[in-house]
Amino acid sequence: MLNLLFYFISLYLSTLLQIYVPERFNQIVEQDLFVAGEGGYHTYRIPSLLVTGNGTVLAFVEGRKSGQGDTGDIDLLMKKSTDGGRTWSKQVVIWDDGESVCGNPNPVLDEVTGDIHLLLTWNRGDDHEGDIITKKSKDIRRVFVMKSSDNGDSWSAPVDITKTTKNPLWGWYATGPGMGIQIKHGPNKGRLVIPANHSYDDPNGEVRGGPFEYGAHVIFSDDHGVTWELGGSIRPKMNESQLIEMADGKGTLLMNMRSYYGKNRRALSVSKDGGETWSDPVEATSLIEPVCQAAFIRYSWPDEKGKDLVLFSNPSSTKRENMTIKLSKDSGKTWIASKVLNQGPSAYSALAALPNGDILCLYEKGEKNPYEKLVLSHLSLDNMQ
Repeated sequence: MLNLLFYFISLYLSTLLQIYVPERFNQIVEQDLFVAGEGGYHTYRIPSLLVTGNGTVLAFVEGRKSGQGDTGDIDLLMKKSTDGGRTWSKQVVIWDDGESVCGNPNPVLDEVTGDIHLLLTWNRGDDHEGDIITKKSKDIRRVFVMKSSDNGDSWSAPVDITKTTKNPLWGWYATGPGMGIQIKHGPNKGRLVIPANHSYDDPNGEVRGGPFEYGAHVIFSDDHGVTWELGGSIRPKMNESQLIEMADGKGTLLMNMRSYYGKNRRALSVSKDGGETWSDPVEATSLIEPVCQAAFIRYSWPDEKGKDLVLFSNPSSTKRENMTIKLSKDSGKTWIASKVLNQGPSAYSALAALPNGDILCLYEKGEKNPYEKLVLSHLSLDNMQ
């Protein structure tokens, strides 16, 4: 009887392992993390992931109260996992400013101090992007930062850093969305770098039918997040961006951007001075996009324990569908493997690499449209074809 009990216990544990340890069984595990209509919010959008110094995984999203739109009453929410993304806490609101927009999460981990700096943007809920771009809005789009020194258990109040991080001539402004990096090599080692984007007046360009343009840029901190300043811009026709440090040992940065050149391709730019200046954007011919956000992270460095591996995810299509993760072995220059997570409607995504080598992808997914839920895929490099 006792042996039979041990048999059923072993069978049960084996089933759990098959569910929760995909790298061992070479399968992708997916779970719904935020579902539209649940938890008091009409829609959840704009995912971001960060792995803290102790291995805790933080998932940030916007909770949109009244609809799918980018304006209105929008709160910044978070869930956390202490077991590698297997189970998650209840969602918590970490910034709610009444009927205003609190969003575009872009965290960065300072590996020296252990602090997490969460960069965000804000605007009045009754101001629309078009009015902010044309400077007809009641208020401007503002930049804020919050900090956690306890792996996301608590957060400081949002601090307005707009004055040092936004050109006053710009209209729209958005951090990320996604994540920032800390430079590990070269003369700017230790610098925290946050990708962002903005709109600017340009009578020669047209975006959305008006005489305006979008550009990408970075903001950075050289004093562990005490102060932040504006870096270089990448123009024209660039938008939501993510970046990695390349594996040349010099701290060279590679920016990967949403592009408005009408070719359904991502765009790339390089900085050799820690983000203070950038090369002219060039088309990423192998990265098809429907004009949408994408995730872009370093998975490992070329040393005795790993290789120069970089991951990228986006809707690999001319429509917001076909969510795909791609793998590069040369700092994002070329792509040698990929895995389709969902052939149906999908949009924004976030990537994270766990200490054990597992990969997490939090992305927008649905059956009729991409904004029905945010799902978390848990996979390994073995899943990449």
